[in-house]
Amino acid sequence: MKDLEIIVRLDVMLALHKMKSRDLAQAIGITEQNISLLKSGKVKGIRFDTLAKICAVLDCQPGDLLEAAPMSEIAKIAGQ
Repeated sequence: MKDLEIIVRLDVMLALHKMKSRDLAQAIGITEQNISLLKSGKVKGIRFDTLAKICAVLDCQPGDLLEAAPMSEIAKIAGQ
């Protein structure tokens, strides 16, 4: 079994929708700091209801926000 890392693509989705983190935070009822932590991937988890609210506001699916990638690919990207 390969070791996988979850990559958060929230920043990409915000850019595609021309939306600021502040606006998303207000729309879903969490702090802008928590949005920032989500964007950076510095969280251990996310509640399904929070994920559902983000998807509703950004009109997307969870798979548009989250991606599982092998750790070896992450290391290659980081090394570039």
